[in-house]
Amino acid sequence: MNDPVFLITGASRGIGAATARLAVGSGYRVVLAARTHHSVAELAAQLGGPDRVLPVACDVTEWDQISGIVRQVQDTWGRLDVAFANAGSSVVTSFLGADGAPPDQWRDMVLANVYGPALTARATLPALVASGGHLVFTGSAAGRGVRPGNLYSATKWAVNGLAQNIRAECVGTGVRVTLVQPGLVDTGGIPPERAHDPKLEPGDVARAVLYAVTQPATVDVNEILVRPVGQGAYR
Repeated sequence: MNDPVFLITGASRGIGAATARLAVGSGYRVVLAARTHHSVAELAAQLGGPDRVLPVACDVTEWDQISGIVRQVQDTWGRLDVAFANAGSSVVTSFLGADGAPPDQWRDMVLANVYGPALTARATLPALVASGGHLVFTGSAAGRGVRPGNLYSATKWAVNGLAQNIRAECVGTGVRVTLVQPGLVDTGGIPPERAHDPKLEPGDVARAVLYAVTQPATVDVNEILVRPVGQGAYR
């Protein structure tokens, strides 16, 4: 068996789980990474069991864990073709202190959204160079404009820069780099004030990911911005 291998972080639900379903259906063997093994074990069983899907526990902000997962994947299946740095989190913030989570809750979001993708890139890129593979990041439409008091938006600005800098470093290696920037997605964590806004389904974003990674090897889709119809320009 030499089918390509697709690693997804933040795979237990939402965009990650939807991408896993499409990837399996497209012929990939898939690695489902999440903070706890049990959160991806059931999905792995649904998608085909140990010959096709490998569930793993991984905190992407811990270098030993994410690099260890890559070694496990190579030992198990001998290759890595796509790495989707999708894990992240969000809390409401205000720098004036007028609303949102207290500052001691901000750190985990910044680490998950910025440090985690950076470590994922560092851990997976040697294997992706070997396979001529593809690195994909989940950004956000919020990372393209000003959102008052919004630290989450700033972390996604950072992911935008991270993707561009990595693509520049990878020129000549054969590795492709894609930043997918969704608008509001119905993943179960939407703030109450946006509950009635237009929303994407996780599968809408997953299709964008599969579009990028299934292009010919000569095509490098660097950015995809996808919003639900009717989403406000500054949302």
